Amino acid sequence: MRRALVYRLLVTLVLVLSLASVALAEGPPHWTYEGKEGPEFWGSLSQDYALCSTGKQQSPVDIPASAVTNPADLTFRYQPSKLNILNNGHTIQAAYDAGSSLVVDGVTYNLAQFHFHLPSEHTLTAKPYDMELHLVHQNAQGGLAVVGIMLKSGAENKALASVFANAPKQETAVMTVPNATVNAADFLPATRTYWRYNGSLTTPPCSEGVKWHVLTTPVEVSPAQIAAYKSLFTDDHRPVQPLNARSFLLASQVAAAPQAMPTTGAAQPASARDMLILLGLVCLSLGLGGYTIVRRRIREN
Repeated sequence: MRRALVYRLLVTLVLVLSLASVALAEGPPHWTYEGKEGPEFWGSLSQDYALCSTGKQQSPVDIPASAVTNPADLTFRYQPSKLNILNNGHTIQAAYDAGSSLVVDGVTYNLAQFHFHLPSEHTLTAKPYDMELHLVHQNAQGGLAVVGIMLKSGAENKALASVFANAPKQETAVMTVPNATVNAADFLPATRTYWRYNGSLTTPPCSEGVKWHVLTTPVEVSPAQIAAYKSLFTDDHRPVQPLNARSFLLASQVAAAPQAMPTTGAAQPASARDMLILLGLVCLSLGLGGYTIVRRRIREN
């Protein structure tokens, strides 16, 4: 009897571990920029993505001519970084080495990564730019601050040349390109006035509480650089979202505290619902016989 119980419990343990590994491997539901998994349907793909449909402070937004403009009061403390680049299936992204930061409202936000969208996600009086660059920062409490830079067709962008030249053509894990560096300070325009508002991630799970700073002055990239990116992603932008009760802010106004780290397309941990389903499957695997045996053993002890 004892051997049978041990055997049954071992089988159950193997099943639990197998199901758990499957749940973690599957990650979040797949999403895209078109069709039935496109932006219009993100909120219905998973309860973890619900804010994509129900959120009232979503990004991107259209920036009207009446939006207030902040002076160039952001403190950028950027240093060079190795080029740690990846294609995550949604964008070209580069993880930034530690040591670079942005100061917002007296708080330091460390530069974590930058990535692109084509065409631009934010629009100016309903007009998009050719592309948009997002510099993503996180503070010690997990708060988020993103700097958006509009990219327009023009001269070759030497600061971004190594990024476009080494962009992986297939989905990959992050890889460090030998002898290649980038300096985010060189991405910035000479004039650094900006629009500010409280928003969200522009990809699932669309978490809100992100401090957005969209620079008013665009930066040029060459037609060849735009074409190189477009050969990988023909369209990877989320359409503008309703502004609702929000307004564009001056730096002196207190913005909502950010809640999550922006990761474009990154896997999320298994949700509580997934774990409940897993628990239910385990119970089914034990069956009534297993339940009876376990209950008897508990009574005996």
